[in-house]
Amino acid sequence: MLEYIPLIILVVLAAALAFLVVILGHAFGPHRPTLKKSLPYESGMTPYGPGTRRMSVRYYLVAVLFILFDIEVVFFLPWAVMFKKLGIFGLIEMLIFISILLVGYLYAWKKGALEWE
Repeated sequence: MLEYIPLIILVVLAAALAFLVVILGHAFGPHRPTLKKSLPYESGMTPYGPGTRRMSVRYYLVAVLFILFDIEVVFFLPWAVMFKKLGIFGLIEMLIFISILLVGYLYAWKKGALEWE
């Protein structure tokens, strides 16, 4: 358990620093909102339409799917580095991993999650 103490200290300090920065920014930041400041800036042109627009749920779904598959691709690098040492066992394990990814990708594709309208 003693090996984890530096990691625990690092996580606690990072969380404390994050909260401290947010609290200090909120406490000492400017608090004078005006109509002019809340208008969106579009390359010096007069903006048209509302400054905030509602985003479709599809946008967030595509973003989450991108992050999911992008992070899973990170697992290919250690496998590629250790490919010769892992041998046939590593190859079979990676094929199982890729097949699971493929099933998830096909499921998302069939449900229309990758369609952009």
